Amino acid sequence: MRSRSHLLNDTTADRYRRSVTEGIERVAAKLATTERPFTGVTVDALAPRIDRVDLDKPLHDTTAVLDELEDVYLRDAVYFHHPRYLAHLNCPVVIPALVGEAVLSAVNSSLDTWDQSAGATLIERRLIDWTNERIGFGASADGVFTSGGSQSNLQALLLAREEAKSDAYADLRIFASEAGHFSVKKSAKLLGLGPDAVVTVPTGNDKRMRTVALAHELERCERDGLVPMAVVATAGTTDFGSIDPLPEIAELCEQFGTWLHVDAAYGCGLLASLKNRHRVDGIERADSVTVDYHKSFFQPVSSSAVLVRDAATLRHATYHAEYLNPRRSVQERIPNQVDKSLQTTRRFDALKLWMTLRTMGADGIGRLFDEVCDLAERGWQLLAADPRYDVVVAPSLSTLVFRYIPAAATDPAEIDRANLYARKALFASGDAVVAGTKVGGRHFLKFTLLNPETTADDIAAVLDLIAGHAEQYLGESLDRAS
Repeated sequence: MRSRSHLLNDTTADRYRRSVTEGIERVAAKLATTERPFTGVTVDALAPRIDRVDLDKPLHDTTAVLDELEDVYLRDAVYFHHPRYLAHLNCPVVIPALVGEAVLSAVNSSLDTWDQSAGATLIERRLIDWTNERIGFGASADGVFTSGGSQSNLQALLLAREEAKSDAYADLRIFASEAGHFSVKKSAKLLGLGPDAVVTVPTGNDKRMRTVALAHELERCERDGLVPMAVVATAGTTDFGSIDPLPEIAELCEQFGTWLHVDAAYGCGLLASLKNRHRVDGIERADSVTVDYHKSFFQPVSSSAVLVRDAATLRHATYHAEYLNPRRSVQERIPNQVDKSLQTTRRFDALKLWMTLRTMGADGIGRLFDEVCDLAERGWQLLAADPRYDVVVAPSLSTLVFRYIPAAATDPAEIDRANLYARKALFASGDAVVAGTKVGGRHFLKFTLLNPETTADDIAAVLDLIAGHAEQYLGESLDRAS
């Protein structure tokens, strides 16, 4: 078969339709028959299958390739749509967004310049305006879609660094909660800041940044002649879903003349919530905000954005190339999104959100996110009433962090090993997938609830499975000790 026959154009439209439909049918059949979120396949079992594929010998046939894909990917994929996938910040996705994904992949617009995207540019800009309206920013706000929360945080901190107007990078300081995202420290390194640039601010028992401690650190920064470049508040920490006290933090940032960035990668779903929007009150006072639609707006990866209260600050990410976005295009009012972005070539990921809003509406998204927040409340009640478990904090969003505790007194290190074993054994069984983290140096387990199809019965069943695996480990441990 000629290579040109694989190019998408007017002569291959029918083949495109047949091939994509066949792929969709395979996935649909898999979703309809998947009974567990994971098969439990091991690296040692799966790697040889993939290694055996000779990439220099094509199969030339879509059906044959899909048959092979079943063996190397589809059969053993981790399926986030399953109600007992309870691990990371991975959401099931809504169908309108998948339609958008199919359209944007085929048309393949690049959102760097107007002459590559036209209407796609205007759709992205409208969605940025819509999100800014939801945040509560004014008419001077702007932003751009990104690949994810880490890139959004990096760009926000780049703007904060430039707005700090200091060439002494070693003197710049970023203040972030101990429960904040690791991308803050990573961004500081990428931005050429000193090793002491990120000041960790402790949290209270509720896992929210302690504003008294933040005030103390800001005062010390000022006393030491250093520059408070930015405060990063989190609206939905990765481990706990906790939301920092945004109004109080905003007051401190105004007092000390510090850029306020709110990492709402997880908590942005509250912007569409019908009953919980108040939990992010104060976000409108930020200088920049990170949102991940692919977490709590039920969008496929990737779909994220960084928003800024003052569009002028985006100039710090602007570079002009004569072949792409020459300076004259600004005077000609040509809307080139590359002027605002750290990326050049960039997918039309905004289309997925556009399709979702035009099909479901913001209230539809908000209802789904409210459902998982309500589910977390029920899960908290189950854990609090279950003597087998110690739960860390009541949920602010849809995350629960807990630890199996045996009835008989056991060494804390042995309890750590029992929880680690339970998580690993559960994953190997494929019956459910849960996450883990550390709290106070001890190993805990974590439910991240982002699937409205998950029920309290699912949570109770998984808790029983975890306890069973932990008890098996402790029983075997006692046998070994004797």
